[in-house]
Amino acid sequence: MISLFISFAVLLIGFFVYGRITEKIFAPDDRKTPAIAINDGVDCVPMPRWKSFLVQLLNIAGTGPIFGALMGAVFGPVVFLWIVFGSILGGAVHDYMSGMISCRHKGASIAELSGHYLGRAAKWIMRVFSVVLLVLCGTVFVTSPAGLLSRLTPDWMNGTFWAIIILVYYLLATLLPIDKVIGKFYPIFGVLLILMAVTVIGGILFSGGKYTIPELTLANLHPEGTPIWPYMFVTVACGAISGFHATQSPMIAKCIKSEKEGRSVFYGAMISEAVIALIWAAAGVAFYGSTQLLNEALASGASNVVYEISTGVLGTFGGILAVAGVIICPITSGDTAFRSARLILAEALDSDQKQIRNRLIITIPLLAIGGLLTWFALVNNNGFQIIWRYFSWSNQTLAMIALWVASAYLLKVAKYRFGSLLTALPATFMTAVSMTYILTAKEGFKLPTTIAYPVGAVIAVALLCIYLYFLRRRLKNQ
Repeated sequence: MISLFISFAVLLIGFFVYGRITEKIFAPDDRKTPAIAINDGVDCVPMPRWKSFLVQLLNIAGTGPIFGALMGAVFGPVVFLWIVFGSILGGAVHDYMSGMISCRHKGASIAELSGHYLGRAAKWIMRVFSVVLLVLCGTVFVTSPAGLLSRLTPDWMNGTFWAIIILVYYLLATLLPIDKVIGKFYPIFGVLLILMAVTVIGGILFSGGKYTIPELTLANLHPEGTPIWPYMFVTVACGAISGFHATQSPMIAKCIKSEKEGRSVFYGAMISEAVIALIWAAAGVAFYGSTQLLNEALASGASNVVYEISTGVLGTFGGILAVAGVIICPITSGDTAFRSARLILAEALDSDQKQIRNRLIITIPLLAIGGLLTWFALVNNNGFQIIWRYFSWSNQTLAMIALWVASAYLLKVAKYRFGSLLTALPATFMTAVSMTYILTAKEGFKLPTTIAYPVGAVIAVALLCIYLYFLRRRLKNQ
């Protein structure tokens, strides 16, 4: 329990201290944001700071800090360290830079920013990579709520039925102006996500000793012996650092009214997500009593685990919160995933999105692909796990690229040239994570660790050396 409260305190300090350092290096000013300068009534629409924060939180969170944290908790309390320091030094910096750099480029997507700072080839790679990630994300966030809804409704309302209903909603949310659906309902759902986490941890803490939150240990407690490196760093994505956020932050970059709102909206939302992830990681082990039992429970699906924890700790009220959280929250990340994919493709095609016809031309094929992947996940026993594994790796790889884009940006324009180390160091770390994972994982190259670990390290160090070369040139020119 003490470790958990210390973790909360470190996150809070990180927001006020490291968040201000990040803000100072970027140096926000009084220039007009896209919400003011463009204001097209569809995607660039000014929103109050509190609403931008809650929409950003729900966009980046969904069930990510719940499902990912529960699966990461199987490694033991060591996951606390990754959530806390991964968020402060990596995830929150990643989200802030993705949003603020986009804000200075008329709300451009991470794919366009990659092209601007890393070259034309990087732009096309990121366009493909981003859209694939977003469609996978949208599919993940159709499958989990559809599966839970099918358990709570009559037999004829099966997973396929609910998947179709959710996809129809995605069509509306992707097409309509951001302030018509997302801007109106997401703040409510954001409060619900926070309330769900607070009540669960409250039930654990005030259970009269029935549940015990484990203290920090560096030992790997994974019952199947899965190594911490690099698997834990990929499993816990949205609660620490997630490339998916680089696709979502530009969406809110089009809605903030001042650059000076960026720290509370982008950096603050990521720290809040880390708090939620900490709560669910602690609750998972505390409720089941061991990582072994938690791992066995997860075999039946993360949605079922969330439902069992919520109802077990809070009773009927918890059941209502669990159903609302596990159903509404993923849906509200899935729809913004498809919306981001539409915007990225619109940039690539130079398609004016003010016209509903142009939005339909892009949206319908995206949802059709998402529907096919959802069908695959529902009819195959391991379909969800297969899609999740590919989503997780592509997610962290995108985070790696987004951090290198931010490093290139800071090298070019930042007042403090060494400030680019703020993003270059976590970019190097995530390069090692991403490369090592795909080399060792069964959905990757299945290489032994004796080969994969050195190769992953060499790739990371090579990119760091390239960065240091350009940093040295900048300093010399300056």
